[in-house]
Amino acid sequence: MGRAFEFRKARKMKRWGQMAKTFTRIGKDIAIAVKSAGPDPNSNSRLRAIIQNAKAANMPKANVENAIKRASSKDQEDYKEMVYEGYAQHGIAILVECTTDNTNRSVANIRSYFSKCGGSLGTSGMLDFIFDRKSVFKIAKNDKIDVEELEFELIDFGAEEVFLDEETNQINIYGEFTAFGAIQKFLEEKGFELLQADFERIPTDMKTISEEQAADVEKLIEKLEEDDDVQNVYHNMIIA
Repeated sequence: MGRAFEFRKARKMKRWGQMAKTFTRIGKDIAIAVKSAGPDPNSNSRLRAIIQNAKAANMPKANVENAIKRASSKDQEDYKEMVYEGYAQHGIAILVECTTDNTNRSVANIRSYFSKCGGSLGTSGMLDFIFDRKSVFKIAKNDKIDVEELEFELIDFGAEEVFLDEETNQINIYGEFTAFGAIQKFLEEKGFELLQADFERIPTDMKTISEEQAADVEKLIEKLEEDDDVQNVYHNMIIA
C-alpha cells in the first residue's frame, strides 16, 4: 500500500516546492484546524500536525503564528473542504481535494479543466472503491528504533504498514483514517521526531498506460494543481 504509493510523491513535492503556493495551502489548513478545534496546538492535535508540516516545508514561524491569528479573527474567510471526482482520458481515475471560500467557483473551474483535457467530472463518492483515505506519518530514523518492533506496537493503535524509506532515511507509517489521533498521540508520547503527519488518498486499483497516454493525463493534473483552491490531486495511473 504505502510502499507502492511513495514513488508517486515526486509530482506532489514538485508542486509543493513552489514556496508561495505551499505556504498558502498550509495557511488554509491552519484556518480549518483553528475553526474546528481552537488556536491552541496543545489541545488541537490537528493543528499540531499542521505546524509540524509547516516546519518541514520551511515555513517561517512568524507566518505560522500570523496564520493562526488570522484564523482566530472574525475576518477570516470561511473555508470549506470539497472533494471532486472524475476520470481523465484513458480511464484514469482522478480525485481532487479543494479548500475554498467559493464552492461555485471551484466546481466550475474543476469541471472546465476536466472538459478541456478530454475528461469528465463525476459525482461524489463514485471513486470510493478506488481510493482509500489513510493516515500517514513520517518520523526520523535513529539507531534506537527497531522498525519491526515499532510496527508491532502501532498495530494496536490502527497502523497498517510501517517501513523504512531508505532514500530519505525516514520511517513511514500508514494507518486507518480514523486512527490519526491515536497514532499521533502514541508517537508524541514516545518522543519520536515527527516530521510529517497528514492524510492521503491511496489508490487500491491501479491502471497501467503508455507514456504517450500518460502525457494526456499529465495535462489535466497540471491544470488542476495550478488552481489556488486545489490542495491535492490523486490518481491511479501507472506508466508502462
